This record gives sequence, C-alpha cells and structure tokens, in this order.
Amino acid sequence: MPVLPDLTETIVAIATPPGKGAIAVVRLSGPQALAIADAVFRGKRPSEQPSHTVRVGRIQDEEGHILDEAVVTVFRAPRSYTGEDVVEFSLHGSPYVQQAVVELLLRRGARLATPGEFTLRAFLNGKIDLTQAEAVADLISSQTSAAHAAAIRQLRGGFKSDIAHLRDELIHFASLIELELDFVEEDVEFANRTQLQALIEKIRARIAALLRSFQLGNALRHGVSTVIAGRPNVGKSTLLNALLNEERAIVSDIAGTTRDTIEEVINLGGIPFRLTDTAGLRETQDVIEAIGVRRALEKIEQAAIVLYVWDITETSLPEVYSDLSAIGTLITYAAQNSTIPSSLIVVCNKIDQSPHFQSRWLLQPDDPDIPPFLRASGALNPATLPLLPAAVIPISAKEQVNIQHLKEVLLETAIGKGVNLEDAIAINTRHYEALRRTDEALADVQAGLEKGISNEWIAQDIRRALYHLGEITGEVGVEDILGNIFSRFCIGK
Repeated sequence: MPVLPDLTETIVAIATPPGKGAIAVVRLSGPQALAIADAVFRGKRPSEQPSHTVRVGRIQDEEGHILDEAVVTVFRAPRSYTGEDVVEFSLHGSPYVQQAVVELLLRRGARLATPGEFTLRAFLNGKIDLTQAEAVADLISSQTSAAHAAAIRQLRGGFKSDIAHLRDELIHFASLIELELDFVEEDVEFANRTQLQALIEKIRARIAALLRSFQLGNALRHGVSTVIAGRPNVGKSTLLNALLNEERAIVSDIAGTTRDTIEEVINLGGIPFRLTDTAGLRETQDVIEAIGVRRALEKIEQAAIVLYVWDITETSLPEVYSDLSAIGTLITYAAQNSTIPSSLIVVCNKIDQSPHFQSRWLLQPDDPDIPPFLRASGALNPATLPLLPAAVIPISAKEQVNIQHLKEVLLETAIGKGVNLEDAIAINTRHYEALRRTDEALADVQAGLEKGISNEWIAQDIRRALYHLGEITGEVGVEDILGNIFSRFCIGK
C-alpha cells in the first residue's frame, strides 16, 4: 500500500513546463505556505492578504539578494485547488530564477512535491473525487477537441453524478433489506421485491451503456490503433496517402516497396487514429522484407481496427478468404487479453478498374453474377472465418472514391453504436473494471430475487455492488491504487 502524503508538510514545485519562457509559476501549498511566503517576499505580507488577491513585490534570499520581481497570488484554505493555503509565485521564466526560488523555499521549510501531489491533496481534502482527479490528467494530455470536451465534462462531475445517482438509488433499497434483517423473526417486508427488481434492471441498463462507452473513452485517451494490411501491391500505401490527403508513403508498381511500418495520425470526429501502413503479407526469401512481414503481423495483433485491403482486379475470393482466416485468427487470439475487441474492415480496392464489382460478393460467394476470375475453385464458406468483417467497403484509393465513406465507417467502428460524445463516458480501464464487477454483483442480486434466496445473501450482493460503485469515485477501497494514479501526473500538478 502506498504511503499517503503527510498533510502537515508544505510542498512546493514548478507548475509550468520546464524551459525558458515569459513567465513561470512556482506553487506552494500546505499549512506553512503563508509563513514561508512571508519569509521570502518583500512587499505586502501574503499572510495579511485576503484570499484570491494578487500583489507585486520582490523575492529575496537570506542574504538580501533579489532573485526576481514577482507577482504573488494568495488562495486561503479551503478556497483553493488543494483545499489548503496556497501561494503561487509568477516569476520571469528564466530556468535559473525558477530553480533558485524553489531552492529558497525548500530552505525555508517546504518539501519538494511528488508527481501529482497537489491533485492528490485536493482529493484527500475532499475538493474533488477520484474521477475528477483522473480528469485533470486527461485534460492536460488531451490533444483533440473531443478528448478535451470529455475531460471537461468529467472534471465538472458529469461521470461522478451518474455514478452517485446509481449508488443513491441502490443505497435506499439496501437500507430496507438491511432493516428487514433486524426483524427477521417478525417476517416483516420493507423492500418491495418487484420495485427492487425493476431498479436493478434500470441500473444494469445504465451500467451497460457506460460499459459500451468505454470503447469511445479508450479511443479518446489513447487514439485508435488502425493497421492497413494486405498482400503486396494492392494499394495499401495509396490508401494511407488518400486517408491523410498527402503523399506520405512511397507508391510503386513494384511489389514489396513497403518493407517497414509507416505510422501517421489523423483526426476523425475529434478521435485520433494512429494509421500504420505495413509490408505486404506474403512468403518471401528477402531477409529485410521478411522482417517487415513479421512486424506487420505483430501490428495486426495489437490493432483496434484492421483495414484489410485487396485488389479486386487481381485477387480471387479464395485468396481473400485465406488472408481473412489468418488475420481473423490473429485478432481473435489477441482479443482474449483485451477489454475492447478488435474490428476487421475489408477494403475492396480499385473499383475504378472494375466498376461493376459488388461488395456483397465477398460474403455471398454463390452469387451467379460473380466473374469467373473471382470465383476460382476452392472457395471457402465465409461462415467458417474466425472473424466476420464489421464492414465491406469498395473504394478506389487512387481516385479517392468512397474515401470519405471509409472515414465515416472508421469513426463509427471506433466509438461504437449508440454512444454519444455528450453523454457520460467511462474513460479508463479502472472505471470499466469497477463497472463490470458492479454488474456481476447486480446480476447475482437479480438471480437471488428470482430464486427467492434469503435476505442475507441479497444484502451481501447489494453491498458488493455498492462497494464497486464506490471504488470509481474513491469513496471506498482505493488506497492501493492512489500511488498508481497520481504518479502519472506531472510534478506541480
């Protein structure tokens, strides 16, 4: 279990990014913050100032040397970020000045803050709950408008409110069940079982929606790993260029041009997609190309979305099925260790050269309209594939045909159906796991009610559900994870 900070100590850290800039902020928080500020600031004493006031003065060391002309802002407890007395020094952005002021404050009795300790103190002092603390880190790291909006909603308590509402409703019935246990000999019933069953169903439906939203939350935090895979010379690099709308990858008629992975990021609907162009999948005697093929297979295993590209003018359906079988097996195996299943999208390229091609042929190999060269003998039944495609999209990467539609399908596949960016979203794996365990406990409550088991067991399962809901906001059982959460923050936050 991590050692929680000693709140009797006063901490200090630089709160702005390292390096040279116009200004830098040094933050001081704790019971001695005002006294330490008085000792180094020459101007109107910070300890004599009301909260949320700003003063200009000089910072001097023990020998009277002026380190800087500075602006000092006072935030008195509990009306501060940490809930403690906080003093912020706005300095000129010289790295030397920043370090000199921090060292002076350390000599005057402060301690250097650990990563995330200011936000940890805000949590421990009841200023924010754990979901809001995590939202601070998400807000700092947000790189798109959607990620920023989701972090802001969580920071303002959107997710917290959803969980608190569910928990309050469940607590009401839990208290009635517990009350019945005190009157077990009188056989008194305080909790209406029909209403409790309806409540459990309603809560489980809301939890199911939050669990589905994790796919979107994960995409907002980490981006969507999207791998472009397929045989050599089918247009993978051309597709990468088309999605990026720039000539990023070398395009050539020579098979095997791409021998290593090429990675770029595009923003679709506020979601970052990490696109990876890979070497063509084939057996080769070329040592360098073989390394590229091996890396392509590794990327497929790690991907959230695999875009399998095939040339409809050159590749037969049996060959496509063979590729899809191998890729599907890789994806299915990797999914065993993932909370979010990977998706497969089949991209039928070069429809400009075969305008009569129908995407339905891929999953309907008995269609009489399929041209002979596609209908080569030995075709597999699509139903035997380990993973059926989430979508089959005909395109022309070269002529930019259907590229916008492909982007729309990518976005829908990444965020899941029925999920709204404006709704509360389960942002991280910790939330997902706690919600999943809550749902398991509620499923046990439902089963117990249907079987008519004793109140003691039902009460125990309800308590278990409440415990896991409380884990999300930090109301119960989180001491062992605090160090892991706040160690990822930057120092000064």
